[in-house]
Amino acid sequence: MTIVIIIALIVVFALYAVSIYNRLVKLRNLVQEAWSSIDVMLKKRHDLIPNLVETVKGYATHERETLDSVIRARTQAVGADSVQSKEAAEKNLNQAMMNLFAVAEQYPDLKANTNFQQLQSELTSIENDVEKSRRYYNGTVRENNTLVESFPSNIIANMYKFEKSPFFELDNIAEREVPTVKF
Repeated sequence: MTIVIIIALIVVFALYAVSIYNRLVKLRNLVQEAWSSIDVMLKKRHDLIPNLVETVKGYATHERETLDSVIRARTQAVGADSVQSKEAAEKNLNQAMMNLFAVAEQYPDLKANTNFQQLQSELTSIENDVEKSRRYYNGTVRENNTLVESFPSNIIANMYKFEKSPFFELDNIAEREVPTVKF
């Protein structure tokens, strides 16, 4: 009878360990999927920026430095490959875009241009999608990190080398808001 109880406990423990392992795998995959979603949104944003710069360039030819800084920041953001480097590059790009919109404020004809208005509207929509993707990503990262660090699942996580994932955040609270530009 004791042997049966011991075998039953071993089976229950093994099933529990397998369920924790499977949950860790699921969360790791959700984190990767969520990051992929952010990447797609950021690519859309990066693809839109050259059109916006070209539109502004037609009106603000002497604002070359601002336009060049946007292109440099975009190039850096496109080339970033980790969550941390993507985060830093996106901060630079946000700042460059704010400067670009500040320049656009000085040109009433540009503000009235339907192409510029459409591009700005698309950018705002993409920014909202990026924010939603960030929230989803950070939520899955939180769940993953909690499971990786919590007892007893941390034992299984350490055995199979599951690691915490980095959050995708902006440091400055003011930068967390989607830039609003009034034309």
